[in-house]
Amino acid sequence: MSTPFNTTAVEAWMAAHVPGFRGPIAVEKFATGQSNPTFKLSADSGTYVLRRKPPGQLLKSAHAVDREFRVQKALADSDVPVARMHALCEDDAVLGSMFYVMDHVPGRTVVDPRLPDATPEHRKLIFDDMNRVLAAIHSVDLAATGLTDYGPQGNYYQRQIDRWTKQYRATETDPIPDMDALMDWLARSIPEDDGRVTLVHGDYRIDNLLFAPDQPNCVAVLDWELSTLGHPFADLAAVIMQWGLPPGDAGRGLAGVEREPLGIPEDQAFIDAYCQRMDLPGIDRFGFYLAFTYFRMASILQGVKRRALDGNASNPTKALELGAYVPAFAKGGLKAAESV
Repeated sequence: MSTPFNTTAVEAWMAAHVPGFRGPIAVEKFATGQSNPTFKLSADSGTYVLRRKPPGQLLKSAHAVDREFRVQKALADSDVPVARMHALCEDDAVLGSMFYVMDHVPGRTVVDPRLPDATPEHRKLIFDDMNRVLAAIHSVDLAATGLTDYGPQGNYYQRQIDRWTKQYRATETDPIPDMDALMDWLARSIPEDDGRVTLVHGDYRIDNLLFAPDQPNCVAVLDWELSTLGHPFADLAAVIMQWGLPPGDAGRGLAGVEREPLGIPEDQAFIDAYCQRMDLPGIDRFGFYLAFTYFRMASILQGVKRRALDGNASNPTKALELGAYVPAFAKGGLKAAESV
């Protein structure tokens, strides 16, 4: 079986930069990780995970594995569960692109938020811990973790909408009128900056969390590529957005699911629990934040589709499948906008 990269070069680099490393390594590519290819490395000294930038021509500021490495390293002693970071390689000569190595954390990924094999009580605890970890991310002491410069100043939504509009236009393939309408509405509807600035994950959803093998607690938050300093309600809205998608492998949502018998919280109950943890009276105009998350995900998926068409996708077939959902996300964003 062929390996996806030069293992000899990686072994030599790890021997020099990862304390206690002993090779050789056996490489297994994870099926997930559309944006940044991710690999499990099994070695005599233990099991590691390597996450790299994809090959090929990339959009500016995309696939920021160096930022992923920095933020997870900074969170090592915080209340946010993350894998232990080992080393970042910025020398493209080793692998062809920047990468980092971290510990492999044993656990399970929840792809289907219905958790079909769990009891109602277990589901309830899973979602409560998901809520707890989100509040922990938004409560990180930026000064103590050295993250005060982790994002630019100014209105988070203004800069995010500007950024993702440019990214979308740079990867646009076919006209999508709903996407044009959504971008216009968002640009006209940005709330006044309330001064709230926290660490934000940028893609917070249950399948980006790793849970203990037999317990309902989160042991690692994954995929920090979109993290920055910004407004916390975008992360909360991202959870609610996913739940509004169809159930099953494609949508991974809860649309149409009767949640109470399953022990799964309704949208407002999850929002209320978050507000209680963050000592907030509530959230006004939540539909704006929801519309924003639909727009950003549509822009991300458009980039995934474009990489597939350009031959740079980690999993081309899956990338094209995901790209086909861009119109649906645009439509979902417009529906959320109507609630404001």
